Amino acid sequence: MTQRRDFIKKSLVGTAGIAMGGLGFSAKSYGSIMGANERINLAVIGIHGQGFTHIRNWCSLKENRNVFLKTLCDVDEAFYGERAKFVEQSMGTKPVTEWDMRRVFEDQDIDAVSFATPNHWHALGTIWACQAGKHVYVEKPACHNVFEGRKMVEAANKYNVLVQVGFQNRSFASVMEAMNFLHEGGIGEVYMAKGLCYKPRDSFGIAPDSMPPASLHYDMWLGPASYRPYNEKKGHYNWHWHWDTGNGDTGNQGPHQFDIARWGLNKNEHPLKIYSTGGLYGIDPKECSQETPNTQTSLFTYDDGKVLEFETRGRYTHGESSLDIKIGNMFYGTEGYLELNGSTWKAFRQREKEPFARSAKEKSEVPKDPTFLAPPGGTEHYANFIDAIRSGNSYNLSCNIREGHYSSSLPILANISYKLKRELTFRGSYEKFANDAEADMMLARNYRKPYVVPDDV
Repeated sequence: MTQRRDFIKKSLVGTAGIAMGGLGFSAKSYGSIMGANERINLAVIGIHGQGFTHIRNWCSLKENRNVFLKTLCDVDEAFYGERAKFVEQSMGTKPVTEWDMRRVFEDQDIDAVSFATPNHWHALGTIWACQAGKHVYVEKPACHNVFEGRKMVEAANKYNVLVQVGFQNRSFASVMEAMNFLHEGGIGEVYMAKGLCYKPRDSFGIAPDSMPPASLHYDMWLGPASYRPYNEKKGHYNWHWHWDTGNGDTGNQGPHQFDIARWGLNKNEHPLKIYSTGGLYGIDPKECSQETPNTQTSLFTYDDGKVLEFETRGRYTHGESSLDIKIGNMFYGTEGYLELNGSTWKAFRQREKEPFARSAKEKSEVPKDPTFLAPPGGTEHYANFIDAIRSGNSYNLSCNIREGHYSSSLPILANISYKLKRELTFRGSYEKFANDAEADMMLARNYRKPYVVPDDV
């Protein structure tokens, strides 16, 4: 089976016809590429929450991209029955179930894995998969800390595998259209970008520590995180709001809009200055175990003076701009500004009240060519990953791990500033802070053996 995987990786030299955005290519050109019809076997690791989205999307690409979802892996066996039933109905075959991802990596039939685990598992799981020769699709943020992101980049390069980060906007036609408009000078020189994450969330309460449920392999769930007794309010989904396992909403929903903001600024580098402030408002910390802020304002300045602003509002709020944006972006240029809300965008020139440019009327419509092989709506980023595997070329990925690392680092750096309550200067080339040992200590973590992200991947 190793020969088969190498065949998929090394075939398909010369793939200029593959759409960079994962929107498809003609069936004629697709079928003429050596190995293009070779089935790609997948495993999903983390099948609760967003993991179910992964499962549905891979299943919907069964015919469209000739993928087969062979294995479901999760440390909580309580989810196996429902998810396995869905896969069996979609794929025609009952999937293998595993609780230890290392067993998945040992399976020579598996070509690629997708991760929808808690954030603290993204890096180590990805590195293990790379070492086993598996291609990886990993959810945002790519990493739990900056050190991990760099190690993921190194692992992808060292083991010559493709790692796609789940910044799905990178594969959406309307967002690519907006980014091209900005980069071609549509509003002049873009000097400032703003990202918005306005998601009101209520308290999830508090509970005493207890024994983990029999279905949960708790030691494996904790993985790289420090040991702590099991607590139902710190587990499934609520892990987002505790520092050992999550990054708050700035590092949950936020990474998508951070990525678009950096993309619009055309910044393929880390910022120079970082300042973030905020707090937990409207929720009594005595009645909720949440550690991360629900309200946070972050400001980043790049070496050339360009600015990225980000605002997280976790209580009640209005939207912003003429599009009433709550989850989205705004860009400011020397000749005007652009608003982006999901698949809709419009640009205004100087002081004019009416937009002079906007998203295409039929932005999601594929060419009329009946041989055009477009993926089902919402699966474009997943299809792009499969297409890139067949091309064997990481440049065909909409969001490779290097891009994902830069965008994932932004909320992580913001959280360091928030915790330290001061502005920080970051030396991006070295990925260290300027003369700040205290801040440098927060670029990585103390790992719990044997779940250690190594210096040498």
